[in-house]
Amino acid sequence: MEQRRKNLTQLFIPICLETLLYMLSGMVDTLMLSSVNDQAVGAVGTANTYIGIFIIMFSVISSGMVAVMTQNIGAGRPGVAYQARQLGLAFNAVLGVIMSLFLSLGAGIILSGVGVADALMQPAKTYLQIVGGFCILNALIPICSSYLRAFGFSKEPLYASIIGNVINFCLNAFFLFVLHKGVAGVATATVISRIINLVIVVMLGAVLVKAKQHPERESNREVMGQIIRIGLPSACETAIYNVSMTLVIRFLNQMDAQGLNVTARSYTMQITNFSYCVGAALAQANAIMTGWRIGAKEYDACDRGTRKAAIIGVIVAVILETMFALCSGWIMQLFSKDPQMVSLVGKLLAIDIVLEMGRVTNLVYGQALKTSGDAVFPVVMGACFMILCSVGGTYLFGIRLGLLAVGAYIGMAGDECVRAVGMYLAGRAESGNKRDWLNPGSFVAPTGTTWKNQSVGGNRKTDLAGGDCTIGGAKHRAYHIGKNCRLQTGGI
Repeated sequence: MEQRRKNLTQLFIPICLETLLYMLSGMVDTLMLSSVNDQAVGAVGTANTYIGIFIIMFSVISSGMVAVMTQNIGAGRPGVAYQARQLGLAFNAVLGVIMSLFLSLGAGIILSGVGVADALMQPAKTYLQIVGGFCILNALIPICSSYLRAFGFSKEPLYASIIGNVINFCLNAFFLFVLHKGVAGVATATVISRIINLVIVVMLGAVLVKAKQHPERESNREVMGQIIRIGLPSACETAIYNVSMTLVIRFLNQMDAQGLNVTARSYTMQITNFSYCVGAALAQANAIMTGWRIGAKEYDACDRGTRKAAIIGVIVAVILETMFALCSGWIMQLFSKDPQMVSLVGKLLAIDIVLEMGRVTNLVYGQALKTSGDAVFPVVMGACFMILCSVGGTYLFGIRLGLLAVGAYIGMAGDECVRAVGMYLAGRAESGNKRDWLNPGSFVAPTGTTWKNQSVGGNRKTDLAGGDCTIGGAKHRAYHIGKNCRLQTGGI
């Protein structure tokens, strides 16, 4: 079975639309809840914040699994890709059960521990118990959707998402306006729609992808190790980002008692999320193609594709953010008519043009690096510059220099741009000497070198330099058996 190899556009558009639907569903939930009361909106937002923190744990497997699946698919080993999915499902299912029980039974303790306002406590607890109690769905849906995308079925997860969102909207209306169930009704609608989404992607995976029938398998320990080697650093990067943003928000809260700066940031994010989802979708689409190409040893195409995706992302981000900045006065009429708020958001959107240029480059090159096996470098860059530029810049420009939210955005823009330069340089350096990370101990010769693979006494032997090579006038043969590299000199 061959995967349905698609181009960037064919992968990007469905992923982007699916991301937009996810964002819009959240906005619809908020608008429908606002008809109940403001406390309901605040309660759901608060509960979702802490659900999101725990969901990071699920990304350890899902992000690493994509890299393992796509590389094996590109290398003609769909059976190993299926094995990776099964291991990912099993791991996340166990973790999902534990997290579901913890969030459901410990909702009150969690919310009390973080000091949630009394007015929000009961509705937030209700939502956390119901949605958090079924967070196993958040653990399984990304696994099954990624499985379909890895084999080129990018539209099918979108269809499942559309059906789930329509059902969520209808059930929200039923529970809110017919049964008058408030926050509990919205939570129940969310759970039911996610169950239906999961059932659809599982069925589509079973019908469309026949990888199970292919005999290729590796040891479960080896495949799981590959997944964690990519997934764990990726989850750490997300955690570092959440910590840095928490500190930024804390500084913003210190800037004014009225909460003008925090609110302005919230409005700005609501607007810029539309350009962010374009960059995120491009990064996901390119990561899938990167895995295919590395598995097939199409390194030149891999490098060209990543550069193309980054350029497209930067162009789209600049166009969208410029439009948002120029039209900020009109856009803000949807949220606030306060002249001070409108002016501040307009300034933040102008700075965000530079911020999004850096962010989309980060996303595209960062995901490509992770898929190619280098997941540590993005974490190191994030740990250094998120704290130094985003947090430090917010403190320096925002508080010490008195620029408030504008200063915070200058710091965050600096963070994204510095990391973008680092990701780009790392990607360029990686392009000259690729490493087959699925086979520890191996090295990939530069583009154009012929590979020879054969089995020696049950052990894997790989001639790295196409067999014979000459170094300093002497002939050598480089190979590895198992995980040990060997250099055989002379006699060739």
